[in-house]
Amino acid sequence: MRLCWKFLAAAILLVLPVASHAASCTAQAELLPLDRDALVAAGGRLSEALVQQDYTALQASLLPAEVADWDGIRGAVEQAAPLVKGGQIQLRSVYLLDASNLTAPADTQFFCSNASGSLTVTITMRALPPGRYAVVLGDAAGAELGGQWGLILAWDGGRIGWRLAGLTVRQGLFDGHDGVWYWTRARELAKADQPWSAWYCYEAARYLQVPVDFLSSTNLEKLNQEQAQMKGSPQDAFPLTLQDGARTWKIDAVRLDASLRQADLGVTYESTGVTDPAALRTEAIAVLSALLKAQPGLRTNFHGLWAYAVKDGKRTPVMELPMGQIP
Repeated sequence: MRLCWKFLAAAILLVLPVASHAASCTAQAELLPLDRDALVAAGGRLSEALVQQDYTALQASLLPAEVADWDGIRGAVEQAAPLVKGGQIQLRSVYLLDASNLTAPADTQFFCSNASGSLTVTITMRALPPGRYAVVLGDAAGAELGGQWGLILAWDGGRIGWRLAGLTVRQGLFDGHDGVWYWTRARELAKADQPWSAWYCYEAARYLQVPVDFLSSTNLEKLNQEQAQMKGSPQDAFPLTLQDGARTWKIDAVRLDASLRQADLGVTYESTGVTDPAALRTEAIAVLSALLKAQPGLRTNFHGLWAYAVKDGKRTPVMELPMGQIP
């Protein structure tokens, strides 16, 4: 679940040129005590409000430019409740981003290095206005779903100082397994010549590592390289044609799907155009079954499959089935 501040949303891999010469990043260990204390206090206060579902405190802390988006933020916080339930707040990382020398909004990269000067984290922001910002990452330690969050703060001066500009909340565990477990599993499956299962385990590992999509790290880059070097992966397999007896199915995409907080895969296929709910369900089961027959390793490494039917450009969610219910 993600809510992006409208001018901070960005992908890890950005094809547009970015303005980085006018921006700097300071990681937590290198922050001046005054800045570190202020950011830890603000991040801790907002994290507590998130976990406790304290809407009054969160709304009061909003950056004025984000007030109109309050309904979306409130909805994201409500959906976060089961992800952080039973967990203890731990702040993982704090990054101070200084873009005050920008002369106009610009796509901006921040390179955050450790004390030795080696690059550890890259943060990419799109259409960023001049100003000072911060990213705070936190965890609900001990929560069943391993809830983790990213807070985007903006310096507004005045009595409040650091204000909330955006937030993301995401689970950190699938069935008790974290990103490191899925990364290890991906390597095992790659060695066992199961590239499809390995590929999606890498996807799960990436999803569970950090709660935001605008941050890259040395570890994530290594994961990306390992995944990209695999042979026989589904990277270039789509559209995929599967023969199922006298029928032929065309699958447009298979992606990690955490809609039900499980390690599911979402299968988007081209429907024949049936509209009756029972007939649509029968069609979807046939497609999912054909995929598992072609890639049986998926059955033992993931919880279930989602079926998304596409017809005339319209994408319709059909159902989710655990692997055990797919013939």
